[in-house]
Amino acid sequence: MAHEKMTLHLETGDVEIKLRADLAPGHVERITTLAADGFYDGVVFHRVIDGFMAQGGDPTGTGMSGSDLPDIAQEFSAEPHVEGTCSMARTMDPNSANSQFFICLDDAGFLDNQYTVWGEVTSGMEAVHALPKGEPPAQPGAIKSITLG
Repeated sequence: MAHEKMTLHLETGDVEIKLRADLAPGHVERITTLAADGFYDGVVFHRVIDGFMAQGGDPTGTGMSGSDLPDIAQEFSAEPHVEGTCSMARTMDPNSANSQFFICLDDAGFLDNQYTVWGEVTSGMEAVHALPKGEPPAQPGAIKSITLG
């Protein structure tokens, strides 16, 4: 089932994201599958760098893990990494995205064409900016739940 949007319910507020299946159908499918399964519920943003990005999606909260599903191949595009861009985290291997993602807190053009953009925040960016900062934050902000559609 294709979804056009999803809402992250964070401790800091709700964040509505327009899903970009036109850019990254495989990544949107992965994110929405995990979200529908409740995978992200309670997962923290383990790396939040002011002026750069907020990263989450690792159930261990360490940034070293992902889901039990296989990694997915990159779907790079020319879509720019600007404030509100939702993109997949990965290792040095471009085809290692799994469940971790980040939301840009500011323009990060140096990431363009190197990370897969799968969505864009359409409302609630203030809730992303309000996440506790750190690598990791002392008291990391968490995803309470995600609503699809």
